[in-house]
Amino acid sequence: MIGEALNRLAKTDPELAAQVRHLREIVRFRNVLIHGYAAVDHTRVWRIRETELPALREAVAALLSTLDAPD
Repeated sequence: MIGEALNRLAKTDPELAAQVRHLREIVRFRNVLIHGYAAVDHTRVWRIRETELPALREAVAALLSTLDAPD
């Protein structure tokens, strides 16, 4: 879901999407998971889940808070 959402964000708001670190890599990884699932390295998936996902969550939460902030 994250990769798909970021892919759509890149198409609808490239400026905002550019603020997401490693966006292209995340979308590519999503494509491997969805389309190349036979070649998925489960150890890599778990490592990303444990090490990268928390930082991505914080970054997205920060971006969302700027969108919700009054002008």
